[in-house]
Amino acid sequence: MQALISTLFPCYAPGDRATAAAVAAFLERGADVRVFLDEGEMRPGEDLVAKARDARMADVVLVFFSRESMPPGWARAQWEDALVKEPAAEGVRIGFVRCDDCVPPAVLKPRFELAGLPLGPLRELKRWVRDREPRHQEAAYLPPPVPRCLGQDAGLEVLGIAIADRAGAETVANLGLAFEFVRAYGDDFDEVFVLESGVRSVTALAGDLGAQIGLRLEGDLDDNLARLREFCSARRFLLLLADVRTTDPHELILGGRCSTLISTGGGLEPAGDTLRHIQETFASLDSALSWTELCDLARTGRRLTREQGRIAECYELMQLWHAAAEVRGDRKVLGESAREMVWILEGWGHEEEARNLDCRRAAEFDDQMPLPF
Repeated sequence: MQALISTLFPCYAPGDRATAAAVAAFLERGADVRVFLDEGEMRPGEDLVAKARDARMADVVLVFFSRESMPPGWARAQWEDALVKEPAAEGVRIGFVRCDDCVPPAVLKPRFELAGLPLGPLRELKRWVRDREPRHQEAAYLPPPVPRCLGQDAGLEVLGIAIADRAGAETVANLGLAFEFVRAYGDDFDEVFVLESGVRSVTALAGDLGAQIGLRLEGDLDDNLARLREFCSARRFLLLLADVRTTDPHELILGGRCSTLISTGGGLEPAGDTLRHIQETFASLDSALSWTELCDLARTGRRLTREQGRIAECYELMQLWHAAAEVRGDRKVLGESAREMVWILEGWGHEEEARNLDCRRAAEFDDQMPLPF
């Protein structure tokens, strides 16, 4: 998950600057690349061969062919070293763009047909520049098959422009459209992360995202969101927030180079994650369970969140358990949950809040020894 931005050097004639500038802007928005646009313009006395040799200081070289940039009668001996042999020997990636009806050497590949700047070839170029591994790896998220929906192709194109060609956030009502977007545009992102919102809180969703990414989030919610923003905004991630109902998702729109797709429609298969089941149970306080069963779930959730370093979720779960114990008047659970919250607050450096809660716990929930008469 490297956040380093690669560099691209375009080689183009002055008359092709508008095309080169449009391509550069498109790539900088969606390909995690810095383009040396001004440096790439051919100056008086320069040709494509000389400019391509200068360009090899960048990670990627892009040569723009047009009637203006290509000399007449361009023999292979004039361009083969600079455009084929030398880049290959130095491990420099070089690609070729045709801007008009000129006829560049057929052996020069890959070539992208960008006369008129059509979106399809622009996206092909963007994916080539990104040079990511194919998304059929086991670790890549593969959305489940869903029926096609009315107007899906038009919706996909709108989403592609809004959040695949650039960083952004969009909302759709149909989860099937969101899944189809992942299938169609997944290769435009470094990783795709899916958060099944439902009734879960922002705290739970932030912890889930941290676990998927591999970040151990041991701070409170504000600290965790700040760490997620810092990490994700520097990377070309897609965050799919599915089945958003009551949770305000805007705190999870992480900005920067990260895109977010929010789906308000349901349709996800129930997850088998134990912690998520516990969080959903306490979010809705399932009355079908006995108090003993709820307490067992709370203790299991406490163990899981502590083991995984998901401390904000542990604190939230203890708060919910504590509130449920107050309704039932269970002083033992009130004391147990309060002790856990005190421990967490002390770990976060919230000393005054921890001290106040501990005093209340000792005064109200601890068993009091009878005074002798």
